[in-house]
Amino acid sequence: MSLPPATQHKIGRQVLALTGLRFHANLGILEHERQGPQPIQVDAELNQGWQPLQPHDDDIRHVLDYRKVRQIIIDECTAEHVNLLETLIGKLASRLMQLPGVIGVRVRIAKLEIFDDCEVAIRMECGQW
Repeated sequence: MSLPPATQHKIGRQVLALTGLRFHANLGILEHERQGPQPIQVDAELNQGWQPLQPHDDDIRHVLDYRKVRQIIIDECTAEHVNLLETLIGKLASRLMQLPGVIGVRVRIAKLEIFDDCEVAIRMECGQW
């Protein structure tokens, strides 16, 4: 998208990123995974498209509050036991796409202790980038 020169210095593409969010979730099909929660890590990017370089005021009510985004991620991932990582990441991406002003979502969920020698992760991207 090409912007008029007068606008180019007043707006920019804005992406909210939360990286390295670690907590425990009930996830998996293996017997030991069904016994209790396991540690996961979530990384999320929320594309908010073209935004003013500075908000029109300095009020948290007029921007995407990252505290709320963080809590939505935790709540969505811990609401219930989910068998498949693919199911969980789809539910989370769908929920984040519903936030006001969000036009694209990239999310990555990693199971940190499923194997001794590596982590397993899935990344999903939806919306506009």
